[in-house]
Amino acid sequence: MPASLKTLRFFIVLLLVSVSSALLGQEFKAGVGRADITPAGPIRLAGYAGRNKPSDGVYLPIFSKALALQDSSGAVTLIITADTIGTPRSFNDKLAALLEEELKIPRDRFVFACSHSHSTPVIQNGLTDMYGLDGEDEKTVEAYTAFFIQQSVEAAKAAVKDLEAASLSFGRSEAFFAGNRRQFGLNGVGFGYNPNGLVDRDVPVLRVARADGSIKAVLFGYACHCTTLGPNYEIGPDWAGFAAKAIETTFPGSTALFITGCGADANPYPRGSMMLSNAHGLQLAGAVSRALSEPMIPVTGPISAAFDRVDLPLDKIPDKSYYEAKLLEKAPPTKRYAQRFLDMLARGESLPQSYSAPLQVFRFGDAFTLIALSGEVVADYSYRLKRELPAERLWNAGYCNDVFAYVPSMRILTEGGYEADASIIYYGLPIRFAPTMENTLIAKVLELVRKTGGKVGN
Repeated sequence: MPASLKTLRFFIVLLLVSVSSALLGQEFKAGVGRADITPAGPIRLAGYAGRNKPSDGVYLPIFSKALALQDSSGAVTLIITADTIGTPRSFNDKLAALLEEELKIPRDRFVFACSHSHSTPVIQNGLTDMYGLDGEDEKTVEAYTAFFIQQSVEAAKAAVKDLEAASLSFGRSEAFFAGNRRQFGLNGVGFGYNPNGLVDRDVPVLRVARADGSIKAVLFGYACHCTTLGPNYEIGPDWAGFAAKAIETTFPGSTALFITGCGADANPYPRGSMMLSNAHGLQLAGAVSRALSEPMIPVTGPISAAFDRVDLPLDKIPDKSYYEAKLLEKAPPTKRYAQRFLDMLARGESLPQSYSAPLQVFRFGDAFTLIALSGEVVADYSYRLKRELPAERLWNAGYCNDVFAYVPSMRILTEGGYEADASIIYYGLPIRFAPTMENTLIAKVLELVRKTGGKVGN
């Protein structure tokens, strides 16, 4: 056969493969919905224990957004993202029950992802001992939490109603404003900028395109605390919201949804102003746009889903004297924490030995695997999962389904510092996690990846 005919045949085969992939990608249906979750009036804001009054304004609205994806099997997978500090188990259990009741979406097909913005309202039952709310503040937070749940249900309903033919594709980019915040000094590990510390700079991106090629939705992620503004008193989404706004402006008619990665030990740098928050958002939006402009991997298979809980072991539970000593400390959150456990012991109650943390895996054919971890997860877990699952394209997320505590690695538990010990005060666990928690968590993740058809190991 002449070389010219061989070349022509090669390009015809390549074209047929490309067309086939595009057609397979069109086997999906996708829908989007959003609901405004901005409080109607002043409310206590979350994330900083030093705040002592309700909010006094709104610098940008906050939203709950939903992306519904239906594959060729007919199964609907629902991803809800929200501008919120983090939602506890009581919130997520209630929301999941409503979604199953009203939309028939089972628990393994629904994930709730939090942006972790520290300019958003306190959520009922979240960060138990940080705020010490009572009176009108407590009632306002309770009412807002119910409103937030219902608005998230409305966003989900809108997304399911909006289902239309779509194609999915996956890509990734990088952003560079996150920096490791665990600074080592003579007195141990404190807050600061550590240029040698571990940071996950990945920006994973899922593009959802309509049949005409226009972008319907962009799901994107980054591993960093949403704290550029610091402890202000205005409501808003911080840099994650500015990024979503910029993406939606760049791609008219699209909905941008953000998922936080394993960034519990990363802060944005520099920080401390609205200008910087907007700048970080623009940098992230630029990274997303770069991924969208380059060749992406088509999602050509169904979405496999798995959900379970894992009992993360706590360290040895201390005796009464430990909490009595904590009660003598000056910080109000520490006093509240100590009194609560002393009251439990006085009632003859046993203190918990572990925490049952939700885990979830969505495998998008052979294109990529989304691992949705709960809690404030440090970067070590993202790097370890990439080592444990070299054959999988991973999207590692934290702050999903239940933000119950920091999730430190064995290394961080050994080093100490805020990420190792914050759980025992602000989140209301009786003591820090045991060093074995990392292997326990990873083992359960690998189990769920196998369940969804992923390849574990080399």
